[in-house]
Amino acid sequence: MDRKGAHHTDSVELAAALAANIDTAFLDLVHATQDDIFSGALRLTGNWADAEDVTQETYTKAYHALGQYTADRTKALHLREWLWTIAANLCRNRIRSRRRHPEAPLPATLQAKGPGPEQQAVAADELSLLAGHLLKLPWQMRLAVVLRHVVGLTYAEIAEALDRPLGTVKADVHRGLAHLRNNLEETQWTTN
Repeated sequence: MDRKGAHHTDSVELAAALAANIDTAFLDLVHATQDDIFSGALRLTGNWADAEDVTQETYTKAYHALGQYTADRTKALHLREWLWTIAANLCRNRIRSRRRHPEAPLPATLQAKGPGPEQQAVAADELSLLAGHLLKLPWQMRLAVVLRHVVGLTYAEIAEALDRPLGTVKADVHRGLAHLRNNLEETQWTTN
């Protein structure tokens, strides 16, 4: 079974477990999705503390919502897409709030893997440069690129999570990647 098929089966089983007993299964939901939610939120907000807050608030809102849902509604949820609907809205609101009340951002520590400290420093610089360019993308493009290439959602899952047409999501990812490529090429030309 491919990754998508395995993921789908796990999601269906987890939704059924949540419908049966939210208190028992909710921790499984958190464990299964927290890394994706946090890493996506970090790339969307560009701020470690904001990403932590968004991740925590996503699960708080999800838990309260699940407590209000019927068992049938909970069983029918596409959990990753549903969580990303919540997380994406929280990220957008966090960014809007930060624009209204700016503060000095805390640097996000990005650990690059490499054989030595010098190579780690170069990789971290490149990752930081890419993250900076990602934050300059228009919101819809940034959101689509992060959900596709950081979180690993399929185009269909992104379309569902964002309630947008599939073609629009594909276009946003394509245009976002083209903008990133162009910005990185311009940066390389100006530094050489």
